[in-house]
Amino acid sequence: MKFGIFYEHQLPRPWTDDSEHLLMKQSLEQIALADKAGYDYAWEVEHHFLEEYSHSSAPEVFLAAASQRTSNIRLGHGIIQLTTNHPARVAEKVSTLDLVSDGRVELGLGEGSSVTELHPFNLRFRDKRDVWEDAVKCVMPMFYNHAVEYDGEYFKFPLRAVVPKPLQKPHPPLWIACSQLDTIRYAAHRGMGALCFKFVNLDAARAWVNAYYNTFVNDQEKLTDYKANPNIAVVSGFMCAATDEEAWQRAEGWTFFQFALQLYNKEGPFKPGTVNFWDRYQEWRQTPAGQKRSGSELIGSPETIRKRLLELEAANVDQVILLNQAGKNTHQDICDSLTLFANEVMPEFHAREDEHQAWKQSVLAGETTLEEIDTEPFNFKARLKPTLPSTKEQPDMVAGTTGRPGAAPPAS
Repeated sequence: MKFGIFYEHQLPRPWTDDSEHLLMKQSLEQIALADKAGYDYAWEVEHHFLEEYSHSSAPEVFLAAASQRTSNIRLGHGIIQLTTNHPARVAEKVSTLDLVSDGRVELGLGEGSSVTELHPFNLRFRDKRDVWEDAVKCVMPMFYNHAVEYDGEYFKFPLRAVVPKPLQKPHPPLWIACSQLDTIRYAAHRGMGALCFKFVNLDAARAWVNAYYNTFVNDQEKLTDYKANPNIAVVSGFMCAATDEEAWQRAEGWTFFQFALQLYNKEGPFKPGTVNFWDRYQEWRQTPAGQKRSGSELIGSPETIRKRLLELEAANVDQVILLNQAGKNTHQDICDSLTLFANEVMPEFHAREDEHQAWKQSVLAGETTLEEIDTEPFNFKARLKPTLPSTKEQPDMVAGTTGRPGAAPPAS
């Protein structure tokens, strides 16, 4: 099993003039430490206008800086928004990052999470999947064809040479962000890796890993010509310390990650500066829902985390992505956690990676058949959402709904 670290660049209030500068510098130090400690991936998200929740609007700049402080760790867009970036600019930026990083880019592709992000770019929430698919068809040939033109529903691109080209041929590995369990199967259907943000227990993990690989092998339909990437990764809250109690104290507030995004989705958009999201989070934490633990966290002593990882390893998860930079977790605690985990837990799982790869190749070759497990009991999309104190309803915050006013996406 491989291991990554994940960055939203969360910055709960209160702020100082130097808060964002310090956040970026400390995150880069953490990635440099992770590189030396043997971690496999560093993932950086792209979000827009989500104050406190994510101050990461230019991940290609941050990842380029990280590339010059590291040598081996893979640098992942987790994700880049295809809906708010023109395909040609995506190809140019990703290819440049791949060149300056010596071919270490992983390319996660996403749609954007809410109307707070999408409407300022003249995009309707209900169109985002269609725009995303059109963008994939437009952007992929730009990585491997010198001359490219495209005539799609949302994007029109005249014949041009898109340069530079990435070092990795034909392009960096492709992933899809899966914030809902039904998108795990969709990622496999499109032949891309699944970056999953939710699992409950061993049974759920095994059910969805099997569903992913069965779909990948038996029902794959690419949007256009690209190299498939069979991988399923799980993001989990993370803090490793000498004892469980100490780890939970250091990770206090990590669920701000889940709470703040749900608040934006349910009640946003907000007038800038009018809501203190950290204060709202503290109120929610006093409720029964706010005091619950999901059971999927990797928070505890090395032995506690080892036991949980053995379950994920048994379920054949390819990669575990550790969410350390969440809420108000401190820089020192994050560094200490990464070091302790790398010294006491990670090596034994790395040592069995060859066994996992042999299992995967057997599945992809059709030599091993995976059980079809009913995934409905584990479709916990509604069950694990925070119960938020609500002051207004925004019915278009949920994928698949319609009726929200907004201008149609630009044609090019």
